[in-house]
Amino acid sequence: MEACYSPQQSNVSVYGATTVAIITLEAFPGIWINAFIVCVLCIAWVKKKTLNSNEKILLLLGCSRISLLCFSWASHVISIIYPNFLQMETILQLLAPFASFSNNSNLWVSACLCGFYCIKIANFRNSFFIYLKVKIDRMVPWLLFGSEIVALAMGIVMYDLRERLQKNNITSSCHENFWEVTIRKDKHLFSSYFLAGLVFAVSFLVVIFSAVFLLFSLWKHKRSMKTNSMKDLSMDAHIRAMKSVLSFLVMYSINFVCLVFKIMYARKKENIMSLLIYIYLYAFPGIHSLILIFSNPKLEKALLKILSCVKWEFFRKQELR
Repeated sequence: MEACYSPQQSNVSVYGATTVAIITLEAFPGIWINAFIVCVLCIAWVKKKTLNSNEKILLLLGCSRISLLCFSWASHVISIIYPNFLQMETILQLLAPFASFSNNSNLWVSACLCGFYCIKIANFRNSFFIYLKVKIDRMVPWLLFGSEIVALAMGIVMYDLRERLQKNNITSSCHENFWEVTIRKDKHLFSSYFLAGLVFAVSFLVVIFSAVFLLFSLWKHKRSMKTNSMKDLSMDAHIRAMKSVLSFLVMYSINFVCLVFKIMYARKKENIMSLLIYIYLYAFPGIHSLILIFSNPKLEKALLKILSCVKWEFFRKQELR
């Protein structure tokens, strides 16, 4: 009979060490980028005593991505360094629901941002669309609240699945039949991935429709402005919104492919495909937030100001040397 390993044993392979190094180099810059967004918006909130709808969404999105990167990074690193400890103790139950909540919050708030851009900027004469355009600022807090409720529900479901996993001795067993354990574990993994995929698909549809409506609106607006050579503010707003929505659509599509491959390779350990999937998943929150910064004049101005200060300080120290 094969002996059970000590839960405190750390046996990191070259693959594990490489994975930890890469996701750490991706997670921490992503945390700093989103922390920058949160700090700038919080300072503006204190000064103005209020935030507009776009800033409210960006603030919550930044917070959700910071927590997503923190909990995902902690869970992943511990699972690599102490795999048996993570499977046998309650730390898995604590990390998984928080990571699930943060991930779902990130997806839904991102979808809200795309929908907000579409309704606020696109021009259609449909009465329902006009009604949404008028009421969208009042609807945003409720949309964000609903997004967090859905994310919380998913976190609770994930906690329940992990608890059942542990109660049925699926996470670790030294005495039970291997195939019975594997079959029951696969059923629980399928349930969690199915729920995650369902939430992802709904939010993905919101992003797709937002991109299609914005593209159609931009095409109509550009056609109507062919005879006008003057700079059009509405055109600039369309283009800025399209940069954010299309970039997110592309990254969302890649994210969907990664989710499918993650399900396919969930049972396989230490393979290059899993590493590539995690490289993208950890890069996504930081890269898309960076795109949002350069699509927002206030955030872009604040970032350029900080970079110019850092550059000036660097050259000043070089001159002193």
